[in-house]
Amino acid sequence: MSTPIPKVLTVAGSDPSGGAGVQADIKTMSALGAYATSVVTALTAQSTRGVAGVHAVPVDFVRLQLDTLLADIVPDATKIGMLATAELADTVGEYLPDLAYTVLDPVMVATSGDRLLDADAMDAVRRLCRRADLITPNLSEAAALLGRPVARSVAEMRHQAELLIQDGTCRVLLKGGHLTGVATDVYADADGILLLPGRRVHTRNTHGTGCTLSSAIAALRPQRDSWQATVRDAKKYLTGALAHADALGVGHGHGPVHHYYELWAGDPTRRPPGSNGRTRPE
Repeated sequence: MSTPIPKVLTVAGSDPSGGAGVQADIKTMSALGAYATSVVTALTAQSTRGVAGVHAVPVDFVRLQLDTLLADIVPDATKIGMLATAELADTVGEYLPDLAYTVLDPVMVATSGDRLLDADAMDAVRRLCRRADLITPNLSEAAALLGRPVARSVAEMRHQAELLIQDGTCRVLLKGGHLTGVATDVYADADGILLLPGRRVHTRNTHGTGCTLSSAIAALRPQRDSWQATVRDAKKYLTGALAHADALGVGHGHGPVHHYYELWAGDPTRRPPGSNGRTRPE
């Protein structure tokens, strides 16, 4: 008997460039064997060069999206990304108790440095962190959540991860990609700390790395026996996507990672099956 394909929900903002947000989430989930569904919380005007504007979807319509979808499709896991306002964060938080394997990426700042979260929404995101099954902050986001300086070492990362657990967060994957040396992430839960060292990939094409990692975790959690195994495999997938990012050649700024590097065998120009190299019917 075949294993059912996991159905995974992303609740996030839209990125027209396709490298982050809902678009990156759907690519990631699809690449990792999950069926992706989505609820859009914000529209952005952005490219690999930066964010020109953010338009939050009205809260009532976000609620309508969620109610309509969840009445028909029950996700096996859920990734939550960009929540531009406090009202949006609180609204999405109402649904978390009824959702399985919730992964929150507390998106605050884009790779380009553009802020994606209203200052007033910080407290709402903190409340949401205490309701999610796992949060995946980077160093700056963890510091903002705690009101502390940014961690500058793995030891400081460990301490901040422990503080987030003490503050009521269930599980934390604190990403250390912005430190120098080995790319070490810190996983923490009530049972303790797990260090996850990884190969550092040197590329400027890092657009959407946080979205990709959190959606990879959501896609893989129903397919793995534990959170630890899930985050290890998700980190391995992201490392591969970063290692192949330069092959894409998308945009003139911070380009996207290569979500389909395994399916395309590292060749972004590979034609779809059955095309015979033709661009139009004869």
